[in-house]
Order: sequence, then structure tokens, then C-alpha cells
Amino acid sequence: MSRRRIRSILLKEWALLFTDVNSALIVTLVPLLVVGQGIVYIWLASKFAGGSMLTTQVFQIALQKLVVAIPGVAQLPANEQLLVLLLNQFNFFLLLIPTMTAISVATFSIVEEKLSGSLEALLATPVKTWELLLGKALAGAIPALVMTWISAGVFLLVALGLGWGDLSRFVVTAGWFLTLFLLTPAVAILSFMLGVAGSSRAKEPRGAQNTALIIVLPVLALIGIQITGIVWFTPLLILLLALAIGIADFISLRTAVRLFRRESIVVQWR
Repeated sequence: MSRRRIRSILLKEWALLFTDVNSALIVTLVPLLVVGQGIVYIWLASKFAGGSMLTTQVFQIALQKLVVAIPGVAQLPANEQLLVLLLNQFNFFLLLIPTMTAISVATFSIVEEKLSGSLEALLATPVKTWELLLGKALAGAIPALVMTWISAGVFLLVALGLGWGDLSRFVVTAGWFLTLFLLTPAVAILSFMLGVAGSSRAKEPRGAQNTALIIVLPVLALIGIQITGIVWFTPLLILLLALAIGIADFISLRTAVRLFRRESIVVQWR
């Protein structure tokens, strides 16, 4: 019964999401813009700032950890080592896709229904609070996750076209797959759960967006921590990080259910 109710919420949310032009464009175009921006940054850094970056202590430390973490990198020229270092940040850069999509889409999911009056009718149905919140979070997380995977494929194709194909074996590693298929889903669910939770408590979309912004800062921190050599995320660390965020997903759902005052929402927004 719960599966049927969640599926019904998913179908309802997807019908609204992909019939609204702005929301559909956010889900489909923003990921490609993120990929394009990341590729441009990597190309510019390797083309025009490579020499100066190689002389800095921060990147020297990061390159040392890269050489230890990925066999074969030590035999590459210094400029290609730097390019491998930059390319290895892209799997974390892709985490920005679900977080940015959540800020733009999930934060409107409940607060707009409050304003339009359609939430009251939904809350009058037998749907449980956790089913409602999980269904709304998954309705955004699943398309964002699919677009992240598509964006990863686009990145690899563009990298091949730019002549970086020989370096792909140093980029598409076990850590790459763990990030895409374990860490990214966990981050996507957490991003949309925070967005939905913020939307359920907010009186207008901007307040809900402030809640979802919480997840962006840790994602940026992951990129900064690895590229500066503070920590190199090995497959084991990525696995542990994914498990930790998975636990955070469960906690965020439980917390969102407790914060969702079903009866008071109906009375207040009637």
C-alpha cells in the first residue's frame, strides 16, 4: 500500500514537473551547464595556469597524494599529472547537479501547494506523512540523478574530444563509479529531502531555499579538500562517506516527518 501511494505521488509530481516549462528546463539544462562550466574551468586551468599551479605548495601536496592513490600517474609528465588531478575533481563537481536542482525545484514542492490550497485536499487522503515527503523528495531526486549520470557520460565524451582520452584510465576508477552510483544518489536524496522539509515549514519559497542551501557548502568543501591535498578520497573513504550520507537521509526523513505539522498546516492555510 505504501509503495502504491508513493508511486501515485511520484506520477503526480512528475506530471507537474515536466509540464511546467521552467521546472523542466531546470532539470534538463542546468546539469549540462554545470558540465560545460566544469570542463571550461579544467581546460583554462590546464592551458593557461598549469605552470604556476605546479609551483604552488598546495598543488604539490595534492599531486603527491594523487601519485600514491592512482598507480601509473607517477610516470606521466608534470602537466598531465596536473590535468589528471583536475579531472579527478569532476566526480565531486557532478554532485552540484542534484543540489542545485533541489534548490530550484524541491523548495517549491509544498509551499506552492500551501499557497494554491491544493495541499489541504492531499492531506485529507489516507497518505501518511512519511509517504508524502519521501514521494516528493524522490520525484525530484530521480530525474536529477538520471541527469547526473547522463552528464557524466557527456563529460567523458567531451574529454575524449579534447584529447584527454588517454588519461581516462586515471579518472574512470573505482572511486568514480562509487561516487556516481552510491554517493550521488545519497546526496540527491538528502538535497531533495532538505528542500521538501524546508518547503513544508516555509511560508514562501525563498525561506525554503535557505534550508536547501545547507547541502551545497559540504559539496564545495569536498572539492576543496581533495584538490588542495588535505584528504584524497580513496574508494574506501567514498564508500564510508556514502554510508554516512545514507544515514543522514534516514535521519532527515524522520526529522522532516516530526517537523511536518499536518493538522496545523490544514488549519493555518485554509
